[in-house]
Amino acid sequence: MNFLHAQSASLPGEVEITPGIIDTRVNLPACAALEATLPPGNRPWGNTAVAVHCASPQQWTIYVRATVKVVADYVVSTRPMRQGQVLTAADLTTQRGDLAQLPPGIITDFNRAIGSTLTGSLPFGSPLRQDILRAPAAVLQNQSVKLVSGGRGFSVSAEGRALNNAAEGQLVRVRSASGTVVSGIARPGAIVEVSY
Repeated sequence: MNFLHAQSASLPGEVEITPGIIDTRVNLPACAALEATLPPGNRPWGNTAVAVHCASPQQWTIYVRATVKVVADYVVSTRPMRQGQVLTAADLTTQRGDLAQLPPGIITDFNRAIGSTLTGSLPFGSPLRQDILRAPAAVLQNQSVKLVSGGRGFSVSAEGRALNNAAEGQLVRVRSASGTVVSGIARPGAIVEVSY
């Protein structure tokens, strides 16, 4: 089960692994070096299986079932919320539970949800998922922005006007003061990084 411990090391919270029982009637020859992998489609949490393979001296493979619980705090709504609502601290709280029993993409970082906009309605006490949140805009259409570019030993900046909205890390088009349209990456503070 060391394999599952390694696979789940990056997951938030406390990980509890309960290995399944191997049928005692299975009589496998000794193995010089075991190799464990996750079969395609299996994830390292919830009810899962691990493929244990032996290549030498004789080849064999056995599948070992396991239950992996990931107990952590996750973000839930404190009241019913509507599509388009911008989330504040008063709209959210945390709850502790097994993340393996929840839908994928559950938000575990309270601060990551603050300022985001809901793309759908959310009932009271519902866990927040990444797929129903839109990140706040770092750059707004028609906003005056600072274009920055740099390389080894130099840095250049100029002013421009954003041609579209963009969240942090998204592509934004900007019309420079000279009228040229360039594309760059939106950063907080109305900054657009341009690479040449």
